[in-house]
Amino acid sequence: MRIAIVGPGALGCLFATKLFSAAEHDSIVLIDHRPDRAESLNQQGIICQSESGSETFSVPVFHDLATLPAVDILFSCVKSYDLQQSISFVKPLLRPETLFIFLQNGISHLQYNDVEKLGAIPVFGTSSEGATRLGAGHIRHAGSGHTTLGFPKEQSKQTTDQLQRLLPLLQRSGFASSISKDIRARLWAKLFINVGINGLTAIENCSNGQLLKSDETRNKLTRLVREAEAVAIAQGITILEDPVAATLAVCKSTAKNISSMLQDVRSHRPTEIESINGAVSHIGKRLNIPTPENDALIAKIREISLYTKSR
Repeated sequence: MRIAIVGPGALGCLFATKLFSAAEHDSIVLIDHRPDRAESLNQQGIICQSESGSETFSVPVFHDLATLPAVDILFSCVKSYDLQQSISFVKPLLRPETLFIFLQNGISHLQYNDVEKLGAIPVFGTSSEGATRLGAGHIRHAGSGHTTLGFPKEQSKQTTDQLQRLLPLLQRSGFASSISKDIRARLWAKLFINVGINGLTAIENCSNGQLLKSDETRNKLTRLVREAEAVAIAQGITILEDPVAATLAVCKSTAKNISSMLQDVRSHRPTEIESINGAVSHIGKRLNIPTPENDALIAKIREISLYTKSR
């Protein structure tokens, strides 16, 4: 089974190192669109820190895809705003039977829901693994979570069996994982949490847990998530659990964590606001469902992003 992981960020490096340690080494490769960084990562290796210490993995990193054969499975771990360009870049690795696993935040990637659009079989995933980027090819595994995968449409037995065969490798790699028959419900369940936490922590410049310290931020969080819930219900999305209670629980369980969006703002990088709160706002407008709290947060994040770019 040949596997490629695309994107050397926190989640991409985490999946690359864990899979590399559990699979045959020549079957796992990391893909980077930047040749200079790919060369640097090949020289230094991928460093993964955890509570048990620090370890360096010699995961092969490729930029020139012409030298690689097609892969059986591709994990896409790039940011949502880089996804379209990334899909074009990795085309040489795809076959119609390749499983293309999306691990983006938000829901904007749901547009790639069939083989004709993608050139591979789309699999949508959500992961609660805690990973923080400390530098190029240097990450901290902050905590284990659960990875859920699923198809957007019914597939043949051969294709579903192919995804099922991936689970033992993920589990040997240390990833608790499962397959869901309603992956959209899982994606929206994670979206609710991101809608309530990511942008708000970026605006408040605080950790996840600090959102619970005032009634004002708790109330904002509640309004953000309830707007997203109304949009989901209008589309017939199954609500798995109370989304506000789930989001507050995540704030508590990840109290010291710095959200990915706050990390992006602090590092003067683009944010994924458009695929998270922006997606809620966009669908809300299409369905005539008001989302004033999300609209205001989006505007504020755009303002912050422009400010950090100019510094």
